[in-house]
Amino acid sequence: MKGKVVLITGASSGIGKETALGLAKMGTSLVLVCRDREKGEAAKEEITKATGNASIELLLADLLPQREVRRVATEFKATHPRLDVLINNAGAGFAEYSETEDGIERTMAINYFTPFLLTNLLLETLKNSAPSRVVNVTSSEHYDAHLDLDNVNKDSRMGIAGADAYRRSKLAIVLFTYELARRLQGTGVTVNCLNPGAVRTKIWSQAGALTPLFRFMSLFMLSAEKGAQSPLYLASSQEVEGVSGKYFDKKVPKRSSETSYDEAMAKRLWDLSERMTELVAAKGPT
Repeated sequence: MKGKVVLITGASSGIGKETALGLAKMGTSLVLVCRDREKGEAAKEEITKATGNASIELLLADLLPQREVRRVATEFKATHPRLDVLINNAGAGFAEYSETEDGIERTMAINYFTPFLLTNLLLETLKNSAPSRVVNVTSSEHYDAHLDLDNVNKDSRMGIAGADAYRRSKLAIVLFTYELARRLQGTGVTVNCLNPGAVRTKIWSQAGALTPLFRFMSLFMLSAEKGAQSPLYLASSQEVEGVSGKYFDKKVPKRSSETSYDEAMAKRLWDLSERMTELVAAKGPT
């Protein structure tokens, strides 16, 4: 990994920061996408001091609005002619329904539409850097998801503590991973997704009235360092070189939900997402 360029979203804390730390130890050139300047600078300084790797950059962005996702892609491409690994790690769960400025429910926006848009905007750079990799962080919660493609951007059925919205967004990421892998066959770019396990991160502080319960439960979860082992593995291991279109559970390939293998659903979701992110001109229903 020495000298390779890796972009990680949500890198100021939790799994993202620990993944960045692990890659920095390998000599990787890192671009950390963080929402908060203070936390981002602190993470960058901590990683640099711990590893002696000075090739770490910070890109500040709140990835909920699509305009910010576009800015990140533009700024990255302006200074980096290559991208060896893209790690779509940023994620959140919201207990209450609310829409972004793009008219998309926030959980689906950050967990699915952000990686969909960012990956597509960086796809040519990834292809030009092949062999390269895309790593998407999902969750075992996707097994219980029910995705309504007629209402994918505005589904207000949040569930207890926003759990239903979170599950839908994580199923969407698995569907996206498989569809992207099919489209990238022969390009030298691989894409896989992973469940890091139940990890003790700040996402559990956004569960509304149930936040105290989730914080207590998090005491028995994996540390962020252990949770980062899966994205680190998919980003760097020679064991998965050339492997694409797979779901990994703690570094082990596993069969995802039956729904996630529905190719017709995946293609329709892709087409809808292209229009909702304005990657293509708006068209009628497909």
